[in-house]
Amino acid sequence: MDEQHIQARLIALLRQDNIRLWMEPFTTDSGAADRQKIEELALKYAPVTGFTVEDVMSSLETIRSDTSRKDEGNKQFKETSVATLELHLPKEGEKKKRKVPLKTKLDITTQELKKQISEEFGFKHFNLILSGKKLALGMRLEEQNVKNNSKIMVLNVSSEEVKNEMREDEEKKRSQDEGVQRTQKGFQILSERDGSEDPATTPFLEIADQKGNPLQIPDDERKALILAMGFHEKGRALMKKRDHSVALCHLLLADEQFNKCNSALLNTVDNYAVLQLDIVWCYQALEQLDCLNDARQRLARAEECFQRCYGEQQSRLRLIKGHTGGEDVLFLRLYLLQSVLAYHEGNKNQASHKLKEVEHLFGQLYLDPDKIMQLMTLGFSEQDARLGLRACRGDLPQAVDHITQRKKERKEMKEREREKRRRRLQDINTLVELGYSKRDAGRALHQARGDVDKAYNILLDGTEAQSSDRQTKLDQLVSYGFPLDVADSALRLMGDDLEQATQMLLDHQGAVPPELLSPSPPSSSSEEPSTSSDCTVSSSSPLDEELVNEVLEDIPRHEEDYLDVTLDEEQELMIQIRSRLDKQATSSG
Repeated sequence: MDEQHIQARLIALLRQDNIRLWMEPFTTDSGAADRQKIEELALKYAPVTGFTVEDVMSSLETIRSDTSRKDEGNKQFKETSVATLELHLPKEGEKKKRKVPLKTKLDITTQELKKQISEEFGFKHFNLILSGKKLALGMRLEEQNVKNNSKIMVLNVSSEEVKNEMREDEEKKRSQDEGVQRTQKGFQILSERDGSEDPATTPFLEIADQKGNPLQIPDDERKALILAMGFHEKGRALMKKRDHSVALCHLLLADEQFNKCNSALLNTVDNYAVLQLDIVWCYQALEQLDCLNDARQRLARAEECFQRCYGEQQSRLRLIKGHTGGEDVLFLRLYLLQSVLAYHEGNKNQASHKLKEVEHLFGQLYLDPDKIMQLMTLGFSEQDARLGLRACRGDLPQAVDHITQRKKERKEMKEREREKRRRRLQDINTLVELGYSKRDAGRALHQARGDVDKAYNILLDGTEAQSSDRQTKLDQLVSYGFPLDVADSALRLMGDDLEQATQMLLDHQGAVPPELLSPSPPSSSSEEPSTSSDCTVSSSSPLDEELVNEVLEDIPRHEEDYLDVTLDEEQELMIQIRSRLDKQATSSG
């Protein structure tokens, strides 16, 4: 057991007993330790924690001296904004690693801090590590979450290693930042689309419930929700590759977007709760013990959200789906993370209690590999086999019926979506034939929730309000020297966008391309209605389509993909926590 875990256990006990080591009787007026009092405390806590008296006493003295220094440092920071950092210096020869305080402002860059450390301690080539991450040279300390009393490790490296690491880090950061930007841009493009284009060639996303019914929410919230769910899916894809560091970056961005949504909406869907679990899972995978407080709050939010969404004892979920087997994997992960958190906070009883719940659930959710193979030989995918068996608590015949029924429901949902798409395109074409642009027709239909009559009234009402503005734009184009009929056609095709209409006419020597004015060819009953009358006029660039296709790859095709967990990682963590708890129990016994 390393010193960090011993100190974590002791800090929890000290808080529980309301003991302040930096005050009397453990610290004298002169600031020195009262060794007799410290030894008495060590004799008390050694049998409770299962550690030796010597280890406990050493850790108590470390905690006492650290807290005394922090107390003085906190006063100084409030008065002067000069922070105290705890530097963990590398060992020199036979000397052990040592911890030393360093006074500094937090508005300086990492490069400036390295210069200060180099001058004070004589190190030449080294990196600075905070919470497992290397501090970036050109960024200020406060920008990288360096705070008063932060612990920073000084890691010696060779000059060649420095050069290589700098190149690798710059390339990695550039690649990561570019990946985040591409993901954000791709989903932003999708969030701006309203379905006025042909979905077969111009995909758009629609927020729907489990039965495929669109959720009617304000446009700003819809866009935020699309970005949130997009970042979440990208993060989950990275988690599957165990790239937890980059995944966490995407998940935290998803959290930002979710927080822009109405709280009432977040209380009715489990996406937000699942995101909280995924963020904390990344914390534990990256061993970010400094995030314990944030992890506790996120797990509490997840549990509350699950209870609201699923009902007491998952009654609402059982009513909707007829079973709770699939969602139980979420509760297994929740209880497991709660056990890990309790362990690191020194609450051995709670950690053990939660772990027993996890082990019980694991026994129910563990699947017989032979049954999975039997289902796969029947033509079902491995994913469907896992989800089906869990939904039916391992009953093979029931799983076959369940998977077959789910496949039928998905097929029917796709057929309804295709029919809905056909009707939408037909309605758009009807409005286009009445003289409106396809873009305006699509937006009006979206606003009217698919009612073509209401959409027509919206367009009719808007025509009068827009006529004055349109006439101004038309006069502007005519003043540029374009004929009135050409200017009118250009504005109509570009949805009354003056800038795009002007650019199109300039690109085509002052004329509207004939193919854009030609009527749509007739479509057979077996084909989707054609919208070729202005499908070539699109604001989407090849890069936009590339970004959209890229992010769509991370959206799972199966609506229950987030429930399809092998439980391999969970089992690894279960064994690890059980081993630690058993060792402590043996030591204290």
